[in-house]
Amino acid sequence: MAEFNELYRRATYYDIVFNRDVSSEIDFIIALYQQYNAGKSPHSLLDLACGPGYHARDFARRGLRAIGLDLREEMLALATEAASREQITVEWVAADMRHLQLAEPVDVAINVFDGIDCLLTNDDLIAHMNAIAENLTPGGLYIIDVTHPRFTTLSYYMPFQYSGSRDGVTVEIMWKGEAVQINPLTGVAHTELEMRVNENGHTQQFTDVAQERLLSAQEIDLLARCCGKLTPVDWYGAYDVNQPFDNSPAATRMIAVLQKL
Repeated sequence: MAEFNELYRRATYYDIVFNRDVSSEIDFIIALYQQYNAGKSPHSLLDLACGPGYHARDFARRGLRAIGLDLREEMLALATEAASREQITVEWVAADMRHLQLAEPVDVAINVFDGIDCLLTNDDLIAHMNAIAENLTPGGLYIIDVTHPRFTTLSYYMPFQYSGSRDGVTVEIMWKGEAVQINPLTGVAHTELEMRVNENGHTQQFTDVAQERLLSAQEIDLLARCCGKLTPVDWYGAYDVNQPFDNSPAATRMIAVLQKL
């Protein structure tokens, strides 16, 4: 997701809406690694733009090395508290994903739920891909997950709405598709969202704006090749090894699989 600072600093409200079981997504990620590494299983994972660290925490529950990286202190504080409550070990890192340096490389890096769209320029994206390649083991995978382009293109941005409730608090988050302005040259969209919170009968409303890069499959492919250290090896339309990236209704995501060779 783009840098929606008003949303992200309210990490608890974000978690009420987006907290979910991601175990099937981790199963998919492990299966991909095994597919491209002769059946070998991954032992370490880097969850980029991790927010509350749903994927890092699931990986850690399996007894494997997990790292969650994010810029927002509020998100990392929530993730740390959740991991402590679950009695699991995750390494939480506050860092810029264009310039990261891990103590040891990882087998898999993931950037899910449009987390890469905050990198607005080709220079930012190439620097990021170089950093990821430097922090992957040989044969390691970098998996990028963004919204399917039929929902967000240079000429159309679908309105999105999410909601959740917990402990007397109801939160709604709405992306205002009609307010989006998209630069056709840069592929950067000026987006706006509205968050409504009803907390034990008290209502609050916030608006937030951000810039986000709308990437096509061919742009990801070319940027990886410009990096020169990552090779695009496959594409999927969902967290399902049997679902290709196509225009069928079941394809709701654009998942790129890049490998360090």
